[in-house]
Amino acid sequence: MKIIIAPAKKMIVDTDTFNYQALPQYLDQTRKLLAQLQQLSYAEAKALWHCSDKLAQPNYAHLQKLDLTRQLTPALLSYSGIQYQYMAPDLFTDAGLEYVQKNLRILSGFYGILRPFDGVVPYRLEMQSKLKINANGSLYDFWGPQLYQALTPKPEPIINLASEEYAKSIRPYLKSAQPFINVIFGSLVNGQLKVKATLAKMARGEMVRFLAENQITELSDIKRFDHPHYQFEPNRSTATKLVFIHHD
Repeated sequence: MKIIIAPAKKMIVDTDTFNYQALPQYLDQTRKLLAQLQQLSYAEAKALWHCSDKLAQPNYAHLQKLDLTRQLTPALLSYSGIQYQYMAPDLFTDAGLEYVQKNLRILSGFYGILRPFDGVVPYRLEMQSKLKINANGSLYDFWGPQLYQALTPKPEPIINLASEEYAKSIRPYLKSAQPFINVIFGSLVNGQLKVKATLAKMARGEMVRFLAENQITELSDIKRFDHPHYQFEPNRSTATKLVFIHHD
């Protein structure tokens, strides 16, 4: 079983909590992306990032001196967005850390796919960014089937805790009858299921923690997610979709 999650825009450098174990699998491709990004003018980079000058200026300065082999942080600690805060990987047990290293993968526009203890540096590049590399008009084209191949060399069930932006880098390459289970964290609004982004990110992080600390290996056991504000909803779930409803 493999679990996929999205990265976070907010990143930190932490070389003290845990040591990184390896370099990312597709570092050569990352170097190509970095070279392409470093050729962008400031205006082009800002447009690519869709951000303010306040964010673009330090990121552009950082980009010019980016070194992919120094000051490396394990990927699971480097991302510090809401999902990762609620996952709290620095508090995992040893067994939980071993579980995520084996089963959890982080999808990335810049690195492709990451194991939790791959060493990374802060970057800014979303998977849906319109970056042209050679004949590839998008990062989806650039990465192609490589991310899926690294994720499950032998087809196995995939638990999708990633956003659609990142899940679509895997979904087109699934083998016939390979389980791809979408986990939905929603709220009922006037009887309709609505996904509230911030609440969903929190729950995805807590779901990773639950899976790791309980050493979950069977799809059916995911339904046991013991969150005080979420309840599994069998009537809205299917064989490929597990729905959890938020309750105050």
